[in-house]
Amino acid sequence: MTSIVRTLASALAVAIFAAPAAFADDTFPATLAGHAVLPAATFVAPPADAPADLAVSGKYAAPDARRVDSIGSVPGSSFLSAKEAPRLTGMATPFAGQPVQGFSGIKSVGDGSYWVIQDNGFGAKANSPDAMLIVHRLRPDWNTGTVKIEETVFLSDPDKVIPYRIAGESTGSRYLTGADLDVESIQPIGDGFFVGDEFGPFLVEFGRYGRARAFHETMVDGVGVRSPDHPAVTMPAVPGGKVAFTVRRSRGFEGMAASPDGRFLFPLLEGPLWVDAAEAWETVDGSEVLRVLEFDVEKGAWTGRSWTYPLAVAGNNIGDFNMIDARTALVIERDNNEGIVARACAEGDKGPDCFVAPAAFKRVFKIELTEDGRVRKIGSIDLLKIADPDGKARQGGSEGGFTFPFVTIEDVAVVDGRHIIVGNDNNLPFSAGREPQKQDDNELILLAVPELLSAQ
Repeated sequence: MTSIVRTLASALAVAIFAAPAAFADDTFPATLAGHAVLPAATFVAPPADAPADLAVSGKYAAPDARRVDSIGSVPGSSFLSAKEAPRLTGMATPFAGQPVQGFSGIKSVGDGSYWVIQDNGFGAKANSPDAMLIVHRLRPDWNTGTVKIEETVFLSDPDKVIPYRIAGESTGSRYLTGADLDVESIQPIGDGFFVGDEFGPFLVEFGRYGRARAFHETMVDGVGVRSPDHPAVTMPAVPGGKVAFTVRRSRGFEGMAASPDGRFLFPLLEGPLWVDAAEAWETVDGSEVLRVLEFDVEKGAWTGRSWTYPLAVAGNNIGDFNMIDARTALVIERDNNEGIVARACAEGDKGPDCFVAPAAFKRVFKIELTEDGRVRKIGSIDLLKIADPDGKARQGGSEGGFTFPFVTIEDVAVVDGRHIIVGNDNNLPFSAGREPQKQDDNELILLAVPELLSAQ
Protein backbone atom coordinates (compact mmCIF):
# COMPACT_ATOMS: atom_id res chain seq x y z
CA MET A 1 0.00 0.00 0.00
CA THR A 2 1.47 3.36 -1.02
CA SER A 3 1.71 6.31 1.34
CA ILE A 4 -0.94 8.10 -0.71
CA VAL A 5 -3.39 5.24 -0.26
CA ARG A 6 -2.60 5.06 3.48
CA THR A 7 -3.24 8.79 3.88
CA LEU A 8 -6.52 8.59 1.98
CA ALA A 9 -7.54 5.55 4.03
CA SER A 10 -7.02 7.44 7.27
CA ALA A 11 -9.01 10.43 6.05
CA LEU A 12 -11.89 8.31 4.82
CA ALA A 13 -12.00 6.06 7.85
CA VAL A 14 -12.92 9.11 9.94
CA ALA A 15 -15.89 9.75 7.64
CA ILE A 16 -17.35 6.33 8.39
CA PHE A 17 -18.17 7.42 11.92
CA ALA A 18 -19.63 10.81 10.94
CA ALA A 19 -23.09 11.87 12.06
CA PRO A 20 -26.04 10.38 10.17
CA ALA A 21 -27.23 11.94 6.93
CA ALA A 22 -30.83 13.03 6.49
CA PHE A 23 -33.04 10.90 4.27
CA ALA A 24 -36.24 12.12 2.66
CA ASP A 25 -39.34 9.99 2.22
CA ASP A 26 -41.30 12.71 0.41
CA THR A 27 -42.17 11.80 -3.16
CA PHE A 28 -43.69 14.61 -5.20
CA PRO A 29 -45.80 14.32 -8.37
CA ALA A 30 -44.36 14.78 -11.85
CA THR A 31 -46.43 15.53 -14.95
CA LEU A 32 -45.20 15.17 -18.51
CA ALA A 33 -45.29 18.61 -20.15
CA GLY A 34 -43.30 17.75 -23.27
CA HIS A 35 -41.50 14.88 -24.97
CA ALA A 36 -38.96 15.16 -27.79
CA VAL A 37 -37.09 12.33 -29.50
CA LEU A 38 -33.85 12.28 -31.48
CA PRO A 39 -33.70 8.93 -33.33
CA ALA A 40 -30.94 6.51 -32.41
CA ALA A 41 -29.81 6.39 -36.05
CA THR A 42 -28.50 9.97 -36.03
CA PHE A 43 -24.92 10.57 -37.17
CA VAL A 44 -22.55 13.47 -37.86
CA ALA A 45 -19.47 13.55 -40.06
CA PRO A 46 -16.11 14.17 -38.38
CA PRO A 47 -14.32 17.47 -39.14
CA ALA A 48 -12.46 17.74 -42.44
CA ASP A 49 -9.09 17.71 -40.68
CA ALA A 50 -9.83 14.57 -38.64
CA PRO A 51 -7.83 11.41 -39.40
CA ALA A 52 -9.43 9.04 -41.90
CA ASP A 53 -9.74 6.45 -39.12
CA LEU A 54 -12.50 8.53 -37.50
CA ALA A 55 -14.75 8.45 -40.58
CA VAL A 56 -15.99 5.06 -39.35
CA SER A 57 -16.75 4.53 -35.65
CA GLY A 58 -17.34 1.39 -33.63
CA LYS A 59 -14.74 -0.71 -35.42
CA TYR A 60 -13.65 -2.13 -32.04
CA ALA A 61 -17.10 -2.50 -30.44
CA ALA A 62 -17.34 -6.26 -30.99
CA PRO A 63 -17.32 -8.31 -27.76
CA ASP A 64 -13.64 -9.24 -28.12
CA ALA A 65 -12.64 -5.66 -29.17
CA ARG A 66 -11.00 -6.90 -32.36
CA ARG A 67 -11.16 -4.52 -35.31
CA VAL A 68 -14.07 -5.09 -37.70
CA ASP A 69 -14.09 -2.90 -40.81
CA SER A 70 -17.33 -3.96 -42.51
CA ILE A 71 -19.99 -1.36 -41.71
CA GLY A 72 -23.07 -2.73 -39.96
CA SER A 73 -21.73 -6.26 -39.57
CA VAL A 74 -21.72 -6.68 -35.75
CA PRO A 75 -25.26 -6.75 -34.28
CA GLY A 76 -25.74 -4.77 -31.10
CA SER A 77 -27.51 -6.24 -28.06
CA SER A 78 -28.53 -4.86 -24.69
CA PHE A 79 -25.63 -5.21 -22.27
CA LEU A 80 -28.20 -6.11 -19.60
CA SER A 81 -29.69 -9.06 -21.47
CA ALA A 82 -28.94 -12.65 -20.58
CA LYS A 83 -26.09 -14.22 -22.53
CA GLU A 84 -28.28 -17.21 -23.33
CA ALA A 85 -30.95 -14.97 -24.87
CA PRO A 86 -29.44 -11.65 -26.01
CA ARG A 87 -31.88 -8.88 -26.76
CA LEU A 88 -30.73 -7.54 -30.11
CA THR A 89 -31.24 -3.80 -30.53
CA GLY A 90 -31.63 -3.72 -34.32
CA MET A 91 -28.50 -1.60 -34.84
CA ALA A 92 -25.05 -2.86 -35.74
CA THR A 93 -21.49 -1.54 -35.69
CA PRO A 94 -19.31 -0.23 -37.23
CA PHE A 95 -21.06 3.03 -38.19
CA ALA A 96 -20.38 5.37 -41.09
CA GLY A 97 -19.70 8.66 -39.30
CA GLN A 98 -19.94 9.47 -35.60
CA PRO A 99 -23.17 8.58 -33.77
CA VAL A 100 -25.08 11.25 -31.85
CA GLN A 101 -25.73 9.32 -28.65
CA GLY A 102 -24.80 8.79 -25.04
CA PHE A 103 -25.91 12.16 -23.66
CA SER A 104 -24.37 12.22 -20.19
CA GLY A 105 -24.69 15.80 -19.05
CA ILE A 106 -26.91 18.76 -19.86
CA LYS A 107 -26.90 22.50 -19.25
CA SER A 108 -29.36 25.15 -20.38
CA VAL A 109 -28.09 27.86 -22.72
CA GLY A 110 -31.01 30.05 -21.65
CA ASP A 111 -32.72 30.44 -25.01
CA GLY A 112 -34.56 27.11 -25.15
CA SER A 113 -31.50 25.18 -26.30
CA TYR A 114 -29.19 22.95 -24.24
CA TRP A 115 -25.58 21.89 -24.25
CA VAL A 116 -25.20 18.10 -23.96
CA ILE A 117 -22.03 16.05 -23.82
CA GLN A 118 -21.58 12.59 -25.31
CA ASP A 119 -19.79 9.98 -23.23
CA ASN A 120 -16.77 7.98 -24.35
CA GLY A 121 -18.52 6.10 -27.13
CA PHE A 122 -18.97 2.38 -26.66
CA GLY A 123 -18.40 1.96 -22.93
CA ALA A 124 -14.71 1.26 -22.44
CA LYS A 125 -11.21 2.45 -23.33
CA ALA A 126 -10.44 -0.60 -25.45
CA ASN A 127 -13.47 -0.36 -27.73
CA SER A 128 -13.71 3.41 -28.23
CA PRO A 129 -10.51 4.73 -29.91
CA ASP A 130 -12.51 5.74 -32.99
CA ALA A 131 -15.38 7.39 -31.05
CA MET A 132 -14.86 11.15 -31.01
CA LEU A 133 -15.60 13.20 -27.89
CA ILE A 134 -18.38 15.62 -28.79
CA VAL A 135 -20.51 18.40 -27.33
CA HIS A 136 -23.80 19.35 -29.03
CA ARG A 137 -26.21 22.23 -28.64
CA LEU A 138 -29.70 20.80 -29.01
CA ARG A 139 -33.09 22.48 -29.31
CA PRO A 140 -36.08 20.30 -28.41
CA ASP A 141 -39.39 21.29 -29.98
CA TRP A 142 -42.04 20.26 -27.47
CA ASN A 143 -44.82 20.91 -29.99
CA THR A 144 -43.54 18.60 -32.72
CA GLY A 145 -41.58 16.21 -30.52
CA THR A 146 -38.41 16.65 -32.55
CA VAL A 147 -34.86 17.65 -31.57
CA LYS A 148 -32.68 19.91 -33.72
CA ILE A 149 -28.88 19.76 -33.55
CA GLU A 150 -27.89 23.43 -33.76
CA GLU A 151 -24.15 23.10 -33.13
CA THR A 152 -21.52 20.39 -32.74
CA VAL A 153 -18.16 20.87 -31.02
CA PHE A 154 -15.42 18.22 -31.26
CA LEU A 155 -12.98 18.11 -28.33
CA SER A 156 -9.25 18.20 -29.11
CA ASP A 157 -5.84 18.70 -27.52
CA PRO A 158 -3.54 20.39 -30.07
CA ASP A 159 -1.54 22.12 -27.32
CA LYS A 160 -0.76 18.85 -25.50
CA VAL A 161 -2.48 19.94 -22.31
CA ILE A 162 -3.36 16.38 -21.34
CA PRO A 163 -0.15 14.91 -19.84
CA TYR A 164 -0.77 11.37 -21.06
CA ARG A 165 -0.58 9.76 -24.46
CA ILE A 166 -3.79 10.07 -26.48
CA ALA A 167 -5.00 7.85 -29.32
CA GLY A 168 -4.38 10.65 -31.83
CA GLU A 169 -0.93 11.52 -30.44
CA SER A 170 0.79 11.61 -33.82
CA THR A 171 -1.98 13.42 -35.72
CA GLY A 172 -1.92 17.12 -36.42
CA SER A 173 -5.47 17.79 -35.20
CA ARG A 174 -5.19 15.66 -32.02
CA TYR A 175 -8.92 15.08 -31.69
CA LEU A 176 -9.82 13.30 -28.48
CA THR A 177 -11.57 9.94 -28.43
CA GLY A 178 -13.16 7.52 -26.01
CA ALA A 179 -9.78 5.88 -25.50
CA ASP A 180 -8.51 9.13 -23.94
CA LEU A 181 -11.30 10.33 -21.66
CA ASP A 182 -14.73 9.17 -20.56
CA VAL A 183 -16.48 12.54 -20.43
CA GLU A 184 -19.72 12.37 -18.44
CA SER A 185 -20.49 15.89 -17.17
CA ILE A 186 -20.27 19.43 -18.49
CA GLN A 187 -20.51 23.00 -17.23
CA PRO A 188 -20.17 26.03 -19.54
CA ILE A 189 -18.11 28.59 -17.61
CA GLY A 190 -17.02 31.89 -19.12
CA ASP A 191 -15.87 31.36 -22.70
CA GLY A 192 -15.44 27.59 -22.42
CA PHE A 193 -16.48 24.32 -20.82
CA PHE A 194 -15.38 22.33 -17.82
CA VAL A 195 -15.77 18.60 -18.34
CA GLY A 196 -15.78 15.79 -15.76
CA ASP A 197 -14.09 12.51 -16.73
CA GLU A 198 -14.38 8.98 -15.33
CA PHE A 199 -11.10 7.42 -16.48
CA GLY A 200 -8.89 9.46 -14.14
CA PRO A 201 -11.08 10.77 -12.78
CA PHE A 202 -9.99 14.13 -14.22
CA LEU A 203 -11.39 17.64 -14.53
CA VAL A 204 -10.55 19.18 -17.92
CA GLU A 205 -11.18 22.70 -19.21
CA PHE A 206 -11.86 23.35 -22.90
CA GLY A 207 -12.24 26.53 -24.90
CA ARG A 208 -15.49 27.46 -26.62
CA TYR A 209 -14.60 25.45 -29.72
CA GLY A 210 -13.35 22.36 -27.93
CA ARG A 211 -9.61 23.05 -27.52
CA ALA A 212 -8.20 21.71 -24.22
CA ARG A 213 -6.61 24.40 -22.09
CA ALA A 214 -6.31 23.08 -18.50
CA PHE A 215 -6.10 19.67 -16.85
CA HIS A 216 -6.61 18.73 -13.20
CA GLU A 217 -6.00 15.48 -11.34
CA THR A 218 -8.59 14.70 -8.66
CA MET A 219 -7.87 15.38 -5.01
CA VAL A 220 -9.98 14.31 -2.02
CA ASP A 221 -8.90 15.45 1.43
CA GLY A 222 -5.60 16.50 -0.11
CA VAL A 223 -4.87 13.06 -1.56
CA GLY A 224 -4.93 11.97 -5.20
CA VAL A 225 -7.77 9.68 -6.32
CA ARG A 226 -7.45 7.18 -9.17
CA SER A 227 -9.64 4.66 -10.94
CA PRO A 228 -8.46 1.42 -12.60
CA ASP A 229 -8.38 3.33 -15.92
CA HIS A 230 -6.02 6.07 -14.74
CA PRO A 231 -2.95 5.97 -17.03
CA ALA A 232 -0.64 5.61 -14.02
CA VAL A 233 -2.44 2.49 -12.73
CA THR A 234 -0.90 -0.70 -14.11
CA MET A 235 -1.85 -4.35 -13.85
CA PRO A 236 0.28 -6.16 -11.23
CA ALA A 237 2.62 -8.87 -12.46
CA VAL A 238 1.27 -11.46 -10.02
CA PRO A 239 -2.14 -11.98 -8.39
CA GLY A 240 -2.96 -10.60 -4.97
CA GLY A 241 -1.90 -7.48 -3.09
CA LYS A 242 -3.65 -4.23 -2.27
CA VAL A 243 -5.60 -2.29 -4.88
CA ALA A 244 -3.81 0.60 -6.57
CA PHE A 245 -6.98 2.65 -7.03
CA THR A 246 -9.61 4.14 -4.74
CA VAL A 247 -12.68 4.49 -6.98
CA ARG A 248 -14.31 1.81 -9.13
CA ARG A 249 -14.04 1.71 -12.92
CA SER A 250 -16.69 3.98 -14.50
CA ARG A 251 -17.45 5.61 -11.15
CA GLY A 252 -15.64 8.91 -11.61
CA PHE A 253 -17.27 12.29 -12.26
CA GLU A 254 -20.69 11.31 -13.58
CA GLY A 255 -22.30 14.58 -12.48
CA MET A 256 -20.95 18.08 -11.99
CA ALA A 257 -22.83 21.17 -10.85
CA ALA A 258 -21.70 24.80 -10.83
CA SER A 259 -22.50 27.61 -8.42
CA PRO A 260 -24.88 30.21 -9.90
CA ASP A 261 -22.04 32.74 -10.22
CA GLY A 262 -19.73 30.20 -11.92
CA ARG A 263 -17.05 30.59 -9.26
CA PHE A 264 -17.18 26.99 -7.99
CA LEU A 265 -17.67 23.59 -9.57
CA PHE A 266 -19.04 20.60 -7.66
CA PRO A 267 -17.95 17.35 -9.36
CA LEU A 268 -19.79 14.31 -7.95
CA LEU A 269 -18.23 10.85 -7.99
CA GLU A 270 -20.60 8.14 -9.19
CA GLY A 271 -19.30 5.51 -6.80
CA PRO A 272 -18.04 5.49 -3.20
CA LEU A 273 -14.35 5.73 -2.37
CA TRP A 274 -12.40 2.75 -1.10
CA VAL A 275 -11.51 2.93 2.60
CA ASP A 276 -8.41 0.76 2.70
CA ALA A 277 -8.22 0.68 6.48
CA ALA A 278 -11.70 -0.84 6.64
CA GLU A 279 -11.36 -2.81 3.39
CA ALA A 280 -14.73 -1.44 2.33
CA TRP A 281 -16.38 1.30 0.32
CA GLU A 282 -17.02 4.52 2.20
CA THR A 283 -20.20 4.57 4.30
CA VAL A 284 -21.91 6.86 6.78
CA ASP A 285 -24.18 5.17 9.32
CA GLY A 286 -24.39 2.06 7.20
CA SER A 287 -25.26 3.80 3.92
CA GLU A 288 -22.87 3.97 0.98
CA VAL A 289 -21.94 7.57 0.29
CA LEU A 290 -20.55 9.44 -2.68
CA ARG A 291 -18.33 12.50 -2.53
CA VAL A 292 -19.31 15.91 -3.87
CA LEU A 293 -16.05 17.86 -4.28
CA GLU A 294 -15.50 21.61 -4.60
CA PHE A 295 -13.25 23.21 -7.22
CA ASP A 296 -12.38 26.92 -7.28
CA VAL A 297 -12.57 28.03 -10.93
CA GLU A 298 -10.82 31.34 -10.30
CA LYS A 299 -7.86 29.71 -8.53
CA GLY A 300 -7.86 26.58 -10.70
CA ALA A 301 -7.57 24.35 -7.65
CA TRP A 302 -9.53 22.03 -5.37
CA THR A 303 -10.64 23.79 -2.19
CA GLY A 304 -10.42 20.66 -0.02
CA ARG A 305 -14.10 20.94 0.87
CA SER A 306 -16.49 18.06 0.17
CA TRP A 307 -19.93 16.68 1.04
CA THR A 308 -21.15 13.08 1.46
CA TYR A 309 -24.16 12.06 -0.62
CA PRO A 310 -26.05 9.04 0.85
CA LEU A 311 -27.29 6.50 -1.69
CA ALA A 312 -30.86 5.36 -1.12
CA VAL A 313 -29.81 1.81 -2.06
CA ALA A 314 -26.27 0.43 -1.97
CA GLY A 315 -24.99 -0.03 -5.51
CA ASN A 316 -27.17 2.70 -7.00
CA ASN A 317 -25.54 5.21 -9.34
CA ILE A 318 -26.06 8.88 -9.94
CA GLY A 319 -26.74 10.21 -13.42
CA ASP A 320 -26.44 14.01 -13.37
CA PHE A 321 -26.18 16.93 -10.96
CA ASN A 322 -27.14 20.59 -11.46
CA MET A 323 -27.72 23.43 -9.02
CA ILE A 324 -31.11 25.08 -8.51
CA ASP A 325 -29.66 27.92 -6.43
CA ALA A 326 -26.60 28.50 -4.25
CA ARG A 327 -27.42 25.67 -1.82
CA THR A 328 -29.93 23.29 -3.44
CA ALA A 329 -29.60 21.05 -6.49
CA LEU A 330 -31.09 18.21 -8.53
CA VAL A 331 -29.48 14.77 -8.65
CA ILE A 332 -30.54 11.70 -10.64
CA GLU A 333 -30.17 8.50 -8.64
CA ARG A 334 -30.92 5.19 -10.36
CA ASP A 335 -30.51 1.44 -10.31
CA ASN A 336 -28.77 -0.53 -13.06
CA ASN A 337 -31.90 -2.11 -14.56
CA GLU A 338 -33.98 -1.32 -17.63
CA GLY A 339 -37.51 -1.93 -18.90
CA ILE A 340 -41.01 -1.89 -17.42
CA VAL A 341 -42.36 -4.38 -14.91
CA ALA A 342 -45.30 -5.19 -17.20
CA ARG A 343 -42.82 -6.77 -19.64
CA ALA A 344 -40.79 -8.61 -17.00
CA CYS A 345 -39.71 -12.14 -17.79
CA ALA A 346 -41.66 -14.95 -16.18
CA GLU A 347 -39.79 -17.04 -13.62
CA GLY A 348 -37.23 -19.16 -15.41
CA ASP A 349 -37.52 -17.17 -18.63
CA LYS A 350 -34.53 -15.10 -19.81
CA GLY A 351 -36.03 -13.47 -22.88
CA PRO A 352 -35.22 -12.12 -25.41
CA ASP A 353 -38.79 -10.75 -25.59
CA CYS A 354 -38.92 -9.66 -21.97
CA PHE A 355 -36.89 -7.80 -19.34
CA VAL A 356 -34.90 -10.03 -16.98
CA ALA A 357 -34.48 -7.23 -14.42
CA PRO A 358 -36.93 -4.36 -15.05
CA ALA A 359 -36.26 -0.88 -13.72
CA ALA A 360 -37.22 -0.36 -10.07
CA PHE A 361 -35.46 2.83 -8.91
CA LYS A 362 -35.21 5.90 -11.17
CA ARG A 363 -35.54 9.15 -9.26
CA VAL A 364 -34.64 12.82 -9.35
CA PHE A 365 -33.81 14.11 -5.87
CA LYS A 366 -33.79 17.67 -4.68
CA ILE A 367 -30.85 18.00 -2.27
CA GLU A 368 -29.19 20.59 -0.07
CA LEU A 369 -25.44 21.03 0.41
CA THR A 370 -25.34 21.66 4.15
CA GLU A 371 -22.73 23.49 6.20
CA ASP A 372 -21.73 20.32 8.04
CA GLY A 373 -20.41 18.58 4.93
CA ARG A 374 -23.38 16.33 4.30
CA VAL A 375 -26.01 16.21 1.58
CA ARG A 376 -29.60 16.48 2.82
CA LYS A 377 -32.20 14.82 0.60
CA ILE A 378 -35.27 17.03 0.56
CA GLY A 379 -37.53 14.92 -1.65
CA SER A 380 -37.81 13.28 -5.04
CA ILE A 381 -39.91 12.44 -8.07
CA ASP A 382 -40.30 8.92 -9.46
CA LEU A 383 -39.40 8.70 -13.16
CA LEU A 384 -41.26 5.39 -13.36
CA LYS A 385 -44.54 7.05 -12.31
CA ILE A 386 -45.02 10.18 -14.42
CA ALA A 387 -48.55 11.46 -15.05
CA ASP A 388 -49.47 12.16 -18.66
CA PRO A 389 -53.09 13.38 -18.60
CA ASP A 390 -52.71 15.29 -21.87
CA GLY A 391 -51.12 12.45 -23.83
CA LYS A 392 -47.78 14.21 -24.40
CA ALA A 393 -45.79 10.97 -24.69
CA ARG A 394 -44.34 10.26 -28.13
CA GLN A 395 -43.55 6.70 -27.07
CA GLY A 396 -43.77 4.73 -23.85
CA GLY A 397 -47.05 6.18 -22.63
CA SER A 398 -50.28 4.38 -21.73
CA GLU A 399 -53.56 5.20 -19.97
CA GLY A 400 -52.49 8.61 -18.76
CA GLY A 401 -49.14 7.44 -17.46
CA PHE A 402 -45.55 7.55 -18.69
CA THR A 403 -42.31 5.91 -17.59
CA PHE A 404 -38.62 6.57 -18.20
CA PRO A 405 -37.28 3.01 -17.67
CA PHE A 406 -33.76 3.37 -19.08
CA VAL A 407 -30.70 1.91 -17.39
CA THR A 408 -28.75 5.15 -17.80
CA ILE A 409 -30.66 8.41 -17.21
CA GLU A 410 -27.91 11.01 -17.14
CA ASP A 411 -29.33 14.47 -17.83
CA VAL A 412 -31.27 16.80 -15.53
CA ALA A 413 -31.49 20.59 -15.29
CA VAL A 414 -33.90 23.28 -14.15
CA VAL A 415 -35.88 24.95 -16.93
CA ASP A 416 -37.89 27.45 -14.86
CA GLY A 417 -39.68 27.70 -11.51
CA ARG A 418 -42.06 24.86 -12.42
CA HIS A 419 -40.23 22.64 -14.89
CA ILE A 420 -37.13 20.47 -15.25
CA ILE A 421 -35.68 18.67 -18.26
CA VAL A 422 -34.52 15.04 -18.08
CA GLY A 423 -32.73 12.98 -20.72
CA ASN A 424 -31.35 9.47 -21.17
CA ASP A 425 -28.00 8.08 -22.27
CA ASN A 426 -29.06 5.52 -24.90
CA ASN A 427 -25.75 3.56 -24.95
CA LEU A 428 -25.88 3.00 -28.72
CA PRO A 429 -26.07 0.13 -29.72
CA PHE A 430 -26.27 -1.55 -26.30
CA SER A 431 -29.53 -0.48 -24.60
CA ALA A 432 -33.15 -1.50 -25.16
CA GLY A 433 -35.26 -0.19 -22.27
CA ARG A 434 -38.38 0.92 -24.12
CA GLU A 435 -38.86 -2.29 -26.07
CA PRO A 436 -37.01 -5.57 -25.42
CA GLN A 437 -35.46 -5.73 -28.92
CA LYS A 438 -35.35 -2.12 -30.09
CA GLN A 439 -32.43 0.27 -29.63
CA ASP A 440 -33.36 3.18 -27.37
CA ASP A 441 -33.58 6.64 -28.93
CA ASN A 442 -32.26 9.83 -27.37
CA GLU A 443 -35.25 11.15 -25.41
CA LEU A 444 -35.72 14.49 -23.68
CA ILE A 445 -38.70 15.06 -21.41
CA LEU A 446 -40.08 18.27 -19.92
CA LEU A 447 -41.56 17.63 -16.48
CA ALA A 448 -43.82 19.89 -14.43
CA VAL A 449 -42.60 19.47 -10.83
CA PRO A 450 -43.52 22.67 -8.93
CA GLU A 451 -43.88 20.87 -5.57
CA LEU A 452 -40.39 19.37 -5.84
CA LEU A 453 -38.77 22.66 -6.80
CA SER A 454 -40.44 24.54 -3.96
CA ALA A 455 -39.88 21.87 -1.31
CA GLN A 456 -37.76 22.88 1.68
